[in-house]
Amino acid sequence: MSETRNGVPASQAVADGEENPYLLGVYAPVGTEIVADDLEVIGEVPRDLNGVYLRNGPNRRFAVPGRYHWFDGDGMIHALHFENGRARYTNKWVRTAAFDAETAAGHGLWSGVMEDPAGNPFGNGHGLGLKDSANTDVVFFNGRLLSTWYLCGTPMSMDPLSLRTLGPENFLGTLTGDFMAHPKVDEATGELFWFDYGPEPPYLRYGVVSPDGKVVHTTEIDIPGPRLPHDMAITENHAVLMDLPLIQDQEARRRGRYRIHFDRELPSRFAVLPRKGDGSQVRWFEAAPGYIYHVVNAWEEGHEIVMDVCRVKDPQHQPRITHPLARMLAYLRLDAQLWRYRFDLRTGTTREGPRDDDNTEFPMVDSRVVGRRNQYGYAVHIAREDTLLFDGLVRYDLHTGARQDHRFGPGRWGSEAPFAPRDGGTAEDDGYLVTFVHDERENRSEVVVLDAADLAAGPVCRILLPQRVPTGFHSCWVRADQLEQAR
Repeated sequence: MSETRNGVPASQAVADGEENPYLLGVYAPVGTEIVADDLEVIGEVPRDLNGVYLRNGPNRRFAVPGRYHWFDGDGMIHALHFENGRARYTNKWVRTAAFDAETAAGHGLWSGVMEDPAGNPFGNGHGLGLKDSANTDVVFFNGRLLSTWYLCGTPMSMDPLSLRTLGPENFLGTLTGDFMAHPKVDEATGELFWFDYGPEPPYLRYGVVSPDGKVVHTTEIDIPGPRLPHDMAITENHAVLMDLPLIQDQEARRRGRYRIHFDRELPSRFAVLPRKGDGSQVRWFEAAPGYIYHVVNAWEEGHEIVMDVCRVKDPQHQPRITHPLARMLAYLRLDAQLWRYRFDLRTGTTREGPRDDDNTEFPMVDSRVVGRRNQYGYAVHIAREDTLLFDGLVRYDLHTGARQDHRFGPGRWGSEAPFAPRDGGTAEDDGYLVTFVHDERENRSEVVVLDAADLAAGPVCRILLPQRVPTGFHSCWVRADQLEQAR
């Protein structure tokens, strides 16, 4: 048997003689799917916390030759179901077409994002030859989970309780093309909003899914070339899409490589259009160059659209990391600040500026207020480490600018933390934040529950898990009333 490190074949865990940190420690994949009840609890699970916390992330099943990038891992959902003061943990891989093909073969078939994809069996709808692993976000819509991929792929439909993969989601046969990582659900109307982008025209398409699960509107958005938008925003009457100066290198693409370039000479541009508007109705707003991975929220305020984001000033900053994988390590280590844009629909002008100077990302709001003016936003605090790690949570009061902080403690790294409203609660902070935390010192994972109105008070409870939960990406909270819809 070949040597392994943290359960990973040694040949995959190194590059040019150096260990790949994104396959070791808190990032190392787990190889088992389990269901665990009767979990040990420090404190007491609140009886008014009922629903399920779900988090997606990369968890590669098979090693392949070449350099491993954190984004390459197969999607795996980790979930903690809360019901009447009890908790149950479940984890399952997302059964994508690529996952099923590799399972049938018994070994890896796809090279990663850092290698030439020419030999890969297939890619996404745009012909990008990388593995669509559905490992990025998990969104609840119309009674099901949607597991999505960051480069635009096939959304995978899953059961929110069992985590069973139900199959590719085509919205009753109405979806054509691919689907972005972070669709927006308006719980007030029941609609879902999404976009699709790629390296060939049309470079950007926008669409709406009705509450009964059918695509009812699509339109092309005219942009000058291939871009890499990651998120979008909605308000009560508008959608906001982005043309940011992070560009796929077309010469590299012709050589079979995937490489991006940040063009500091181009502005950031924002397309504002009616929710079911045509591309001809787009109004463009310009701002300083930068990149946006994640939107906090947006809303209408008089004749302005206000949008809060986590803005990255320089997405290709290269700090001095003496490691064979230095470029990947630098690219993955985010440096983002809370930022506000105001788009004046009357004058066509943009105002912008920072709301905080700390490094925070992966923002969340109460899902019931998406597209409406909100008071609170919740984000992770990014640690000063060579790899991407979350060392705490921050609550922003977006009205006053005040903030509250909670740090997980030395050697403890968390996950994106959605807001979970208390049963019957209506306020944006009348509830809890729920997050996976891994303690490197104890080599143990747990779920930490915090009072959303008082982060400084520390955990309401800690739920110890029988299996390690690797550091991952995005999450959601599904309320008990929404689970009834899924049943």
